[in-house]
Amino acid sequence: MTSGPLSAVRVLEFAGKGPVPFAAMVLAGLGADVLRIDRLPRPRRHADYRPETDLLQLGRPSVALDLRSADGLALAKDLLRRADVLVEGYRPGVMERLGLGPAEVAGLNPGLVYGRATGWGQSGPLAAAAGHDINYLALSGVLHLLGRAGEPPTPPANLLADFGGGGMLLAMGVLAGLAGRSASGRGTVVDAAMLDGATQLATLLFGLRAGGMWSDERGTNLLDTGAPYYDVYRTADDGWIAVGAVEPVFFERLVTTLGLRDDPACASPADRATWPAMRARFTEVFGMRTRDEWVKVFAGVDACVTPVLTPEEAAAHPHNQARGLYRENAGVLHPAVAPRFAHLGEDTAEAEVSAVSAVDILAALRAWGVPDSRLDELQASGSVEPGA
Repeated sequence: MTSGPLSAVRVLEFAGKGPVPFAAMVLAGLGADVLRIDRLPRPRRHADYRPETDLLQLGRPSVALDLRSADGLALAKDLLRRADVLVEGYRPGVMERLGLGPAEVAGLNPGLVYGRATGWGQSGPLAAAAGHDINYLALSGVLHLLGRAGEPPTPPANLLADFGGGGMLLAMGVLAGLAGRSASGRGTVVDAAMLDGATQLATLLFGLRAGGMWSDERGTNLLDTGAPYYDVYRTADDGWIAVGAVEPVFFERLVTTLGLRDDPACASPADRATWPAMRARFTEVFGMRTRDEWVKVFAGVDACVTPVLTPEEAAAHPHNQARGLYRENAGVLHPAVAPRFAHLGEDTAEAEVSAVSAVDILAALRAWGVPDSRLDELQASGSVEPGA
């Protein structure tokens, strides 16, 4: 049994890459009963593939179905009749060709929330085109804004479009669809495009740009490492210190602790003309001590100064340990479920998500109403096999 705000919600996840497994992971962390459908034949995996490191698949069982077989498709439709949510990330038209598009599924389950994640969206000239996070960021105009001064645009790994703009937007759309269904009883199709979501995440920057407060010259603005008091600095041991002393009170504490309170280079933080000299002084001073020495210097000083930690160091940090920020599964470090919930007046509960073994899929399918006799027939025909 699951627990959490979505403990009564059943989600059928049609396995994909990037945003869909991330959204399914989020929904599972919120307590949803998520069942992942893999395709048969299974895609070839890298020779060094280890299931325990495939963290986006954590916490939910999977079953591989041959959706092109009559038996596999029939089982998928039966599961959809029992589901509250479907999430899929195929290119537009793929689910329709399988006979599982919104129009077909509406006849099976008119209250279903049908979540669709794509790169470019379900419509438009590029809807069927290939792409990755970097491409969606590029065409959205967001990538143009990201990077250091004098450097090319710099994509932030694949976090912004894939997971923030795609996966999180899909999860949010599903939640909105469930809320709407509770009032109307009707299902919803959620069109979550990574292009759309990445653009929406940059709303603040578009507003600042329109107001003349954000330059198209990368690395010259307040929050893109242009301001010397919002940047990272190398320490004597080649570590790094992150500084985010944007507000005057934090800037004052920063320069006081660095011994630069009366330095002319630090006298006018709002004057962009002083930024190069200020940056040079910060670089010089931070380079005089090791990272951990600076941690001790700034201990108890509320100046928005923190060490840049490795994931292993982050897991060992006292605050992160107190929060239970990380978990370990089969020796693999991974982030814990977020956000956390509690009933009013009670302490916050910490959700636990663990790996699910292949044999658990039989129990999961039984819980979804599939009888043992049918499971035996499907396995004998090769139309279904437990996930791995």
